[in-house]
Amino acid sequence: MRKSVDKVNSQGAAPADEVMDLVHTLMHQFRSLQYQVLRGGPHDITHMESKVMGFFARHPGATQSDLVQHSGRDKAQLARLIKSLRERGLVLAEADEADRRNVRLSLSPEGQAVQRTLHQQARRLGTQAVAGFSEDERRALVELLRRVKSNLDVG
Repeated sequence: MRKSVDKVNSQGAAPADEVMDLVHTLMHQFRSLQYQVLRGGPHDITHMESKVMGFFARHPGATQSDLVQHSGRDKAQLARLIKSLRERGLVLAEADEADRRNVRLSLSPEGQAVQRTLHQQARRLGTQAVAGFSEDERRALVELLRRVKSNLDVG
């Protein structure tokens, strides 16, 4: 596939805009390649679905309320995502023994397999992204990106 160049939106761009546009483009390219590994299979998931699954992978037995508090996302949006993941067999729900009104969520074995696949693909892509970089160049890039992040941290 031929790469296109957006000449309309990049003409006269300020240097700071160029940096942020490139960071944005890189993340979209990375995510597209990461999720490509699932396309054509039984579980073509979105980035947000992956984020939800990642939370329950790290916090098995957490509740939807825990996810809302952690993410700051809209409760209704997360409820729809969780419902879809449950219907597809990627997330399991179990009533809380201490309080039957609470539902504890965790990844199913199939959901764990999807998460492993995405994690492995991310590691491969990360390695590919810095191929040919010296250790000093890689460290310098990380330091520069940390400075960009720090400059944007509110607080």
